[in-house]
Amino acid sequence: MIDLLSRTPTLTPEELTASLAPSARFRDVRFENYRPNPAYPSQEEARTSLQAFLKGAQVRPGGFRLFRRAKPEGRGLYLDGGFGVGKTHLLASTYHAAEGRRALMSFQDLMYVIGALGMTRAVETFRGHDLLLIDEFELDDPGNTHMANTFLGQLMPAGTSVVATSNTEPGALGQGRFNAADFQRQIQGIAERFETHRVDGPDYRQRGTTPAQPLRPEEFRAWLSRQPDATLAVVSHRDLNRHLLEVHPSRFARLLAGVEALGVTDLAPMPDQNVALRFVHFIDKLYDLGLRAAFTGVPLGQLFSETYRHGAYAKKYSRCLSRLSELLHEAWA
Repeated sequence: MIDLLSRTPTLTPEELTASLAPSARFRDVRFENYRPNPAYPSQEEARTSLQAFLKGAQVRPGGFRLFRRAKPEGRGLYLDGGFGVGKTHLLASTYHAAEGRRALMSFQDLMYVIGALGMTRAVETFRGHDLLLIDEFELDDPGNTHMANTFLGQLMPAGTSVVATSNTEPGALGQGRFNAADFQRQIQGIAERFETHRVDGPDYRQRGTTPAQPLRPEEFRAWLSRQPDATLAVVSHRDLNRHLLEVHPSRFARLLAGVEALGVTDLAPMPDQNVALRFVHFIDKLYDLGLRAAFTGVPLGQLFSETYRHGAYAKKYSRCLSRLSELLHEAWA
């Protein structure tokens, strides 16, 4: 059995940038196997817009034209919607369908790259890329948003095109409010380069299902019995959280290297937001890597306090709960 707690992985900036491609969960996604919800036409429209973006066709009447690299300046496309409407699927599909030099990363990955390399070296590293795909662009930290604005503001005029996605606050969806205006305001230097599209719809991970809950002890033991020991790791939630405080989030994927199944026992509420945010990022990596996972402990609704789930990082916590539920559904299956 793999002992996660004994691992203190290292990662060079070169290794970090070399891994910016669709993860295992999104390795086989394509535009053709995206399943838009017919009740929400904006999902099909988003797919069509991205395909047009790659082909250099006009996005919509009255819109601008997006050209191949023959055009000296890069253009941008921004998908805005709630979590679980397939934006990451579409972003990975764009990566697979694109030609030339490209990279796919989360907004947090971009921040880690800039932090590790410094702004000047980070810009030089990505200069010459045809396309950057940035998932979960975050607008709740002005400092990080300024860094991203500076970074993209140096690359896009030189010919790098960008597709970005972002989540709207869950509580704002019912009010018809999306983040597009916030995005345009925060990236003033490059806002005119972006065409924005909203993607409506409910969380597909919960479509037709009820949210899953952690396994009971006997169910967890049965799940463990089905996992090969050589690629299995089991750790308590408390010990995992302590260890994650000692590992930089950019190394979470390396921490899980060789793991195919992870069992986390005794989930418990996380009153420390620093601990909670590390756990959220860890679950993002676990999910993206397509690993099998099972959990025991308190119901998912008790993991994060109500103040967290309606505060600045509400989107992160809602997405984490959605992904935990999907992982648990997979464990049941």
